Amino acid sequence: MSLHEIEHIATASGGIIYIMGLLLFIALTLVIERTIYLFRALGAGKRLMIALDEHHAPSVQKLKELSLHYQGMPHERLLQTAVMLRQEPDPAHEEARMEEAIMREIPHIDRFLWMLDTIVTLAPLLGLLGTIIGMFNAFSVLSDANNAPTQVTGGVAEALIATACGLFIAILGLVAFNGLNNRVRVIMHHLETIKVMLLNRVKSTRKDKSGIAANTEVA
Repeated sequence: MSLHEIEHIATASGGIIYIMGLLLFIALTLVIERTIYLFRALGAGKRLMIALDEHHAPSVQKLKELSLHYQGMPHERLLQTAVMLRQEPDPAHEEARMEEAIMREIPHIDRFLWMLDTIVTLAPLLGLLGTIIGMFNAFSVLSDANNAPTQVTGGVAEALIATACGLFIAILGLVAFNGLNNRVRVIMHHLETIKVMLLNRVKSTRKDKSGIAANTEVA
């Protein structure tokens, strides 16, 4: 298909094809950016859980090192909260503090996914609109008695291209959206697991200190 034919089809659809081209570009950009970020976050979560398995009672310094290592990742705020709880113990609200840290990271994890969801819904509707506009143009040739009826079928075929483009964008976007949503779900599970691991280690450290203090008093 030549550039001239593409321009002709886009014009016949009332310019809807150009809009859908822009939507496709935005969707691909979002998918690539979110895939890279979520892939890094998944890897970071797995590595952090392995690191915490190796340290049953990590020191404040170790938690600070881990926080710097995972800077820019959603796990950083959890580690910073764990450092704060180690330095300023708050047994009554420590779980709420960790939960707050997770809630603050959620908007960063699923950022821009609403735009992809909107494109998945909008693209077929725009395609249908482009087809309707193309149908008007196709049947308008019948107003001229000199035009052959076969011109209508050609115009209808061109009009249906808009619907096909809209469905193509929606299918690609839907597959990507569901895949990214699944990664978000796994990352949230990682954060919940890391929260419990950090709380257990903060509590175990507190018990160890209280046990040492009790032994000192007995001695």
